[in-house]
Amino acid sequence: MKKNDWKDRLNIVYSTNPDFSYQLDEEEEPATVDPKQQKLRVSIEKKGRGGKTVTVISGFIGSEDDLKELGRLLKTKCGVGGAVKDGEILIQGEFKQRIIDLLKAEGFSQTK
Repeated sequence: MKKNDWKDRLNIVYSTNPDFSYQLDEEEEPATVDPKQQKLRVSIEKKGRGGKTVTVISGFIGSEDDLKELGRLLKTKCGVGGAVKDGEILIQGEFKQRIIDLLKAEGFSQTK
């Protein structure tokens, strides 16, 4: 599916050249590293969230789709909501030990 979003062309000035085509600088996503080699950090944060407790999983190396899939798995196993933002998985609530156990069961052996 081709992305044709007007936000991608926000800083493009109008061109009268009929052969002009937009050239967007797209970064390649890194290949997903084997789960045994991933060094994930699980922490609990309250700061900047209106006093709500959030469990944050950071340090994932791989594609955005694989990160979202891991986030979806953790949210369903914990039975709570959450989000995937800026390369981190945010799980609502204090589930640090449970998430560490789930990640180790999935093969992520280097989890802190």
